[in-house]
This record gives sequence, structure tokens and C-alpha cells, in this order.
Amino acid sequence: LNYMIRECRSRDIILLSEALHEKKLSETADQIFRRRKVIKVVSIAGPSSSGKTTTANRLAVQLRVNGLKPFLISLDDYFIDRERTPVDKNGLHDFESLSAINVKLFNENLEELMKGHEVELPSYDFKTGKSVKSGKKLVLPENGVLIVEGIHGLNPDLYLNVPKQSIYRIYVSALTVLNIDNHNRIPTTDGRLLRRMVRDNTFRGHGPLETLRRWPMVRQGEEKNIFPYQENADIMFNSSLVYEFSVLKKYAEPLLLEIPKDVPEYREVKRFIKFLSYFEEMDDSAVPPNSIIREFIGGSIFY
Repeated sequence: LNYMIRECRSRDIILLSEALHEKKLSETADQIFRRRKVIKVVSIAGPSSSGKTTTANRLAVQLRVNGLKPFLISLDDYFIDRERTPVDKNGLHDFESLSAINVKLFNENLEELMKGHEVELPSYDFKTGKSVKSGKKLVLPENGVLIVEGIHGLNPDLYLNVPKQSIYRIYVSALTVLNIDNHNRIPTTDGRLLRRMVRDNTFRGHGPLETLRRWPMVRQGEEKNIFPYQENADIMFNSSLVYEFSVLKKYAEPLLLEIPKDVPEYREVKRFIKFLSYFEEMDDSAVPPNSIIREFIGGSIFY
């Protein structure tokens, strides 16, 4: 990777990596199309910062190429009001619990849509912590398919009344394909944490230290609510990009360097700074606007 960057061949790596993603999504869309008479719900799940939202949007494009009419639904819009949200053992709101989702309303909406009835989808106001009316009304046409995106998409308890054969389940995860050398692999969680750190700082107003401190709780939620159900998936989509650490370096390194040395998390910070030092920095101007990495560094065509 570093050799290719030094040889000014970054564009080749980007084109090849993005083509691999597009090919996989196209093949997935073809599978769904072949079963279009049965499949009415495509359920996309995966751990934090795996690229679920971009995957859902890119799959929707491929489904439209095949003549289907996809409609995206985010489980985040089905959060219950914050005062009713369950709390974890530390007394903090557990937004990653299935109990934080209005499963009853979600299933009622799906049932009505699959019957061809009009439904007004809910929306969730994260500032007020309230479920509100969105004004967005939807009718599912005969060639329509719902793409549901959220961390609980593989949990069978999410779909109470939807026939199993009507659901196509996709598990998205960023499984790192690089090693530092013959003896040191790159943990998949490191890549997702760097993605999240950059995204949180750019789009959510959360500093890198806040992201680091919350990460153990995020991981606990994944172990409880996501990983136990990954075998339920019909297909797995690897959202990692071979070049992404070289792109993330420009964004993540300055954030890590601003964290003070006297905090307990600095040991982890030092490890990440050392880790990023192995990578040549890559110019990201050639990264296409529909790339999964754009979900984290900005410039995505889907937002």
C-alpha cells in the first residue's frame, strides 16, 4: 500500500477497492431481484461505524438499476421518547437496547405497507428526545422493497409479524484486510474506532477523547445486541477499504495529538499514533462521493 502511494498510484488502489464494493452490492441486488416476488424487506445491520447507511443507499441504487423501487427506513426514527428509554447498569440511557425501539409501531407500519396501505412514518428528534410526526407518507408499490437500516436488523425479535421468507438480511462489518507485518494483524475494531472518531468530530460535535471514553460502552452494546445474531444473515458485506487508513490518517492524527497526556486514555492514544505512523498519507481527492469512507470524512453524495 505504501509503495503504491509513493509511486503516485493511489488512484489505482481507490478505483479497484471501490469497484470491488460495487460488484458485491450489484451481486446482492441481483439476488434480491431474483426473489422479488417474495422479498419485501431488506434488513441491514452491523456494528458501529461499519458503514450501514452508505451501504443501504448504494444498494438502493443497484436495486433501482434492476427495476425495483426501494424505500429506506431507519430504525433510529422508531426510538421511544427519551424518558422511557431503558438505562444500563451505570444509569445511562441504553440506546442500543432493542427496548429503546418502538417495536410494536415498527411492525404495525410494516404490516400496513406490505398490504399496500399508506403509512406516515415517524421521525425522532434527537434534540428533544421525542418521537414526532414526519409528514412523510409512504405507499409500497408492487415492485417496492423496504430497506431497513439499524443495529437490530438481524434480531428475530425485531420482526414480530413479518414472514421470515419476506426478509433478506445483510450483515455489514469492516473486516480489516491488512496486517502491519507477518506477526501483527490490525484489529477490526481499531478501524471502526478511527472511523467513528473522525465522524463524531466532523458531524456530531464530539471530541476524540469523548469518543474514546464511550467506545467500551459501544462495544458492550455490540456484544449484546449485534454479534449474537450475525449468523442470521443471508449475506455478509465487508465494508473495509484497503486504502482507508491512509486516508483516515490525515483526519485522525491531529485529533489524537490534541488529547492531553495526563488522561487515562492516553495509553490508547499513543498506540493509535504509533499505528498510524506505519501508513503513508493518501490524498483523498480521488475518493468518489458514494464511497463508504465519505460517510466518515465528509463529501458523501448521500447526505
